[in-house]
Amino acid sequence: MNTAPATVDEYIDRFPPAVQAVLRTVRATVKQAAPQAEERISYRMPALFQNGAVVYFGAFKHHLGLFPPVDDPALRAEAARYAGPKGNLQFPYDLPMPLELIAAIVRARVASNAAKAAAKPRKSGRPPAASRAGTAGSAPK
Repeated sequence: MNTAPATVDEYIDRFPPAVQAVLRTVRATVKQAAPQAEERISYRMPALFQNGAVVYFGAFKHHLGLFPPVDDPALRAEAARYAGPKGNLQFPYDLPMPLELIAAIVRARVASNAAKAAAKPRKSGRPPAASRAGTAGSAPK
């Protein structure tokens, strides 16, 4: 098991059935909360990306880890009981998975990533296509 998994399914299949069930449930939850996000393996665990990293989740001996830390103060307070090192979250397997909280965290990360992406200056120096409409080189009217 030293080689990195190539797919999320391969990652999940490496664990005992009870942990696989948790991983599949969390996977479905995060995908539903971020339906346009790209799923991939990153840092040797499942991750979702949309305008940057949305969430990583991984199986550990006694808990499911969720990364990165929560930025939203209200969600951080709600998730405080699950806080692990560096603000990452640890959801013990012997407690019910707080799927609504996980979904809310994912939705907040998607919104945060979108806001950061919208605030970034465009590298090309060209205005967005909508602002170029009607300029030289555009289609005849």
